Order: sequence, then structure tokens, then C-alpha cells
Amino acid sequence: MEIIPAIDIIDGKCVRLTEGNYELKTVYDASPLDMAKKFQDHGIKRLHLVDLDGAKKGEVQNWTVAEELASKTHLQIDFGGGVKSADAVKQIKDIGIDYVTVGSIAAKDPALFEEWIRIFGPDLFLLGADTKEGKVMVSGWLEATDQSLIPYMKFYHDKGIRNMFCTDISKDGKLGGPAVELYKEIKEQMPELFFIASGGVTSIHDLHDLSAIGCDGAIVGKAIYENRISLKEIERFIIGNNTYAG
Repeated sequence: MEIIPAIDIIDGKCVRLTEGNYELKTVYDASPLDMAKKFQDHGIKRLHLVDLDGAKKGEVQNWTVAEELASKTHLQIDFGGGVKSADAVKQIKDIGIDYVTVGSIAAKDPALFEEWIRIFGPDLFLLGADTKEGKVMVSGWLEATDQSLIPYMKFYHDKGIRNMFCTDISKDGKLGGPAVELYKEIKEQMPELFFIASGGVTSIHDLHDLSAIGCDGAIVGKAIYENRISLKEIERFIIGNNTYAG
């Protein structure tokens, strides 16, 4: 299972929200590039980069940060937040980002997202299917839809999307543990999906639990920034997994 630290950006700085609430944000001292290099130094291979300004405004804002991380680290990066046009998708791809994270547009304008899939191919996209009380949430978690989570994920899986993550918003930023049962159900229903769990990871034990139910990746945010999980622990987890696999 891949460990994927999250860097959430507001005004070019690392922040974390609680339950997606922009009023409940914590700003961290380290620059996004410094944090990314620290992750890389501890054996982490991948990064989840979110433009929270873009998610709120409906248009990517933090291009400079994304380009800097793509050009100055060796991390595999997924980037999203306010991606609303094919031009934005192309620009993200052109600056060296590996995956374009898509959330709101897939739920609100499926015809447009399907067009992007045809233009760029499904493997470029990481679909964020975020949920609260079983429904898909959009617009930086500010707006609920009437779409049920697993049928929604299956719809796009049938369209060729093989990489998805799900955040149970009720768990996010609260350090209360991940939604293990939900993620287990998703993986059981779509075993061939490269599925990434997100939200609520509090301890290294949570990562072992997510690995045990078959998650392919886990996004970790506040637990790292607040030293609930040390980068040394993550490094040992990665080495242990590689030793087991090899």
C-alpha cells in the first residue's frame, strides 16, 4: 500500500482543514516544497496536492506551487482543486504532474468529464469521490449531491477510470480513525480498482488496518503535521511492505 501525504494549499501555504471547513484551518510553517522534499527523503514516492483556493473559486489558483513541486522533486504527484476545463487539464499535464485530480466536475458535468476522458485517456485522472452520509460531496465539500457514493464510483469505473480515492468527510481532519468499513465495501465491490483511502488516519495502526482490507493507497494529512505519525514510522512501514512484497 502506498502512503500518500497530502499537501493542501491556501495562499501558497500548507494548511489543514477540519471536515472541509475553510473557517477551521490550521496553517503550518513549512513551505510546500520543504514538506515535499522531507517526504521524499523518508522514502515516500507519491504526493496528493490540493489547491483549496482553486476548489473554492472554481479555477486553479496555485499554479506556481504545483510547477515547483513537479520540477524540484521526484515525487509522483496528483493535483486538483478547481479544474474546470480541458485547457487546465492540459496545463497540469504539461508542467509534469502525473495525475489530474477531478472531483466536482465529474459529479456536476459528467458529459464534460467524459469528453476529457476521451481526449486525454482515463489513466491521467484520479477521481475524488468524497462523501458525507452516503452522498457524494462537491465544491470543496461545501455542496451535497443526490448521488449515492458506490453507484457513482461504479459509473466512472465502467468509463475506464481505474484510480479513485474517497474521503469520508465526517472523519477528515478529526484524527478519529478512517472509515474502514466503507473502504472495505468499496474494495470488495470493485477489487480491480486502484483505491486510495482518505480521511481520519490517526496512527500507524490505521495504515496497517487499511492495508489489511486491501486499500492500494492511503492519503495521510493532519496526522503527519501534528506528529501523530512520524515520518520515521512511515519509512519503516514502507520498508516493511517492500520487504514483504519482495
